[in-house]
Amino acid sequence: MASTSTPLTLPVLPLDDEVVLPGMVVPLDLNDADVRAAVEAAQAAARSEPGKPRVLLVPRMDGTYASTGVLGTIEQVGRLADGDPGALIRGRSRVKIGAGTTGPGAALWVEGTRVDESVPEPLPGQVTELVKEYKALATAWLRKRGAWQVVDRVQAIDDVSALADNSGYSPFLTTEQKVELLETGDPVARLKLATQHLRDHLAEQDVAETIAKDVQEGVDKQQREFLLRRQLEAVRKELRELNGESEGEESDDYRARVEAADLPEKVREAALKEVDKLERSSDQSPEGSWIRTWLDTVLELPWNERTEDQYDIHGAKTILDAEHAGLEDVKERITEYLAVRKRRTDRGLGVIGGRRGGAVLALVGPPGVGKTSLGESVAHAMGRKFVRVALGGVRDEAEIRGHRRTYVGALPGRIVRAIKEAGSMNPVVLLDEIDKVGSDFRGDPAAALLEVLDPAQNHTFRDHYLEVELDLSDVVFLATANVLEAIPEALLDRMELVRLDGYTEDEKIVIARDHLLPRQLERAGLETAEVTLDESALRKLAGEYTREAGVRNLERSIARLLRKVAAQHELGERKLPFTVRDEDLRGLIGRPHHVPESAQDPAERRTAVPGVATGLAVTGAGGDVLFVEASLADPETGAAGLTLTGQLGDVMKESAQIALSFLRSHGAELELPVADLKDRGVHIHFPAGAVPKDGPSAGVTMTTALASLLSGRLVRTDVAMTGEVSLTGRVLPIGGVKQKLLAAHRAGVTTVVIPKRNEPDLDDVPAEVLDKLDVHAVTDVRQVLELALSPATNGAAPEVPVAA
Repeated sequence: MASTSTPLTLPVLPLDDEVVLPGMVVPLDLNDADVRAAVEAAQAAARSEPGKPRVLLVPRMDGTYASTGVLGTIEQVGRLADGDPGALIRGRSRVKIGAGTTGPGAALWVEGTRVDESVPEPLPGQVTELVKEYKALATAWLRKRGAWQVVDRVQAIDDVSALADNSGYSPFLTTEQKVELLETGDPVARLKLATQHLRDHLAEQDVAETIAKDVQEGVDKQQREFLLRRQLEAVRKELRELNGESEGEESDDYRARVEAADLPEKVREAALKEVDKLERSSDQSPEGSWIRTWLDTVLELPWNERTEDQYDIHGAKTILDAEHAGLEDVKERITEYLAVRKRRTDRGLGVIGGRRGGAVLALVGPPGVGKTSLGESVAHAMGRKFVRVALGGVRDEAEIRGHRRTYVGALPGRIVRAIKEAGSMNPVVLLDEIDKVGSDFRGDPAAALLEVLDPAQNHTFRDHYLEVELDLSDVVFLATANVLEAIPEALLDRMELVRLDGYTEDEKIVIARDHLLPRQLERAGLETAEVTLDESALRKLAGEYTREAGVRNLERSIARLLRKVAAQHELGERKLPFTVRDEDLRGLIGRPHHVPESAQDPAERRTAVPGVATGLAVTGAGGDVLFVEASLADPETGAAGLTLTGQLGDVMKESAQIALSFLRSHGAELELPVADLKDRGVHIHFPAGAVPKDGPSAGVTMTTALASLLSGRLVRTDVAMTGEVSLTGRVLPIGGVKQKLLAAHRAGVTTVVIPKRNEPDLDDVPAEVLDKLDVHAVTDVRQVLELALSPATNGAAPEVPVAA
């Protein structure tokens, strides 16, 4: 609104952190020097002018004056209710403050102009609605406060400006909000602002009342629940007294159980804290059930339960020998462990640095050699509890370390559950198929096993569910695996590796006679005296019907044989007792599946044509023989170059290139027609093409096959070879000598060629196998060719095979 042109000269009465709007009547204390100076100056000026003394009421905040003040008249000067001198001032109208001037007295005088606050008549419809809304809101607020007399006064105000200024009495408005109302000259805009402030305050008041109501209801509910619980306790107490039962609540029961249990100190403290939480929680709280489950788990763990080890070293060795044939490395390691434990216990060295003398062994070998059953034998020999943890296909880290208790259905990890199942802190834990552990978005279980299998850390193993330290240092961990390369390097470094390379044929006979046959006789419902297997039959089953590192298929063959005999007996076709000999096997279970090359007709052997050599390899199922075939393409139809087939890896492909390069550069020295290699394509194939193959140990085999192809000389049927070849013809060392020699023995090979630098590995090969093999340790591929290639027939080389 525009200000009028009528000038006013008024003394300033400053109001610190207070605001007076037009229409308001306020008492002011004259003890304030500024107030008294302004009143006295106004009274002095009023002596020469008609009417009441006038002052300019101006809000002052932090020493700064507002730009708009209120013209006020001094209605009365006297004493306030507390007896101090005071003045009663009524606000009249807004004044726009101008420049300062002079006047009587010590007050500050300023010039100002009145603000035009008129509203056009009649009032627009929107303004009328605004007036109604403000009156309704103000009435609602005043009624909540019980100010019924003020309601009538507000309802009687029709002037828009006066109605807006009436909000100056509202105690909920801040000084800044009142200054904003004072400086808003337009009455309609001022009424909108006052309406908005009132609406916001009522909304806040509603929220506060709702919260207060909810709180009161919650308090009432808790009080009612407390009262009912006390009544329920009293009823239960009376019932217990009637039935003669002892007193005690569930939480008291848990506290008594924890205090009575033989727990480590830190575990006891953690358990008592959880009991305190249980006592504070209500029956309806889900946390109560989580705490009860956790306490049950902690109380069921055998914290201080240990079985006494049997330190009868001879007795332990006897048990191992009786339950497992062969496997001397493992038996020696267990015997050494027991001997060291006995000496440490005798000298009082059972616990050093909080750690006990546990063991972590990794049993790596092909399937069927008895890795899993060996765990039970170790526990039996040591007098310990045995528990098996199957890790094949586990992909969740929480399976090892447990779930956090915040999850629904949380459980401790498999290690903790194994200790709980064993009932002692020093069992033998078999971690079966540790090489089959996988990983995905849920974590890597193999990484979680690092702490479990580290002798320097597992005395303070912390499961995510328990969240207390668990001592695993006295546990004997036996981990089994088929493939060593599938075990992470960091995990393998924490375990002592023991290889199980498979059984010799003689060991298989002993195992079949002493272990497999009695077990399968019982399963077939036959007595020991009713069916007997001759040793020749067992030897033929092991050598020709099954060719494996372990004895799993051998046991299946025995079971099949006994089922056939039992069925024939029930059908009246065979009488018992019956002794099975080697000549009876074909009629009972069919023809042999693995006939040695030496037992076949010479014309049907794989090495009956030039270009075929017998190699040795190591697979996940143990050692095996590997044939290498080579041929030359027709110069008119075939393209030159080297072709390799049989799912070969990069290392094996490079070995083929090396073998071909060696023969090309040394063909004249070896009296080979290497000219054929320039224009004709060379094809090398490894049968069993569906099986991936890799490694450098087939280098000498490929060289021998190519030399046989070019010279036309046959490779001896009874010779098998292994070794890496270099460009200069050196035979370099390889791995898996024991498994390869066992495979050669199973295949009926009598002569084996190995690298000279692998000669110390022969100490690991059983003596009965070495006695039946003629092992040649060579340093150069020329020695291999002299041993493996047979002389040419009639001095003339046979025709070289040509690839189609």
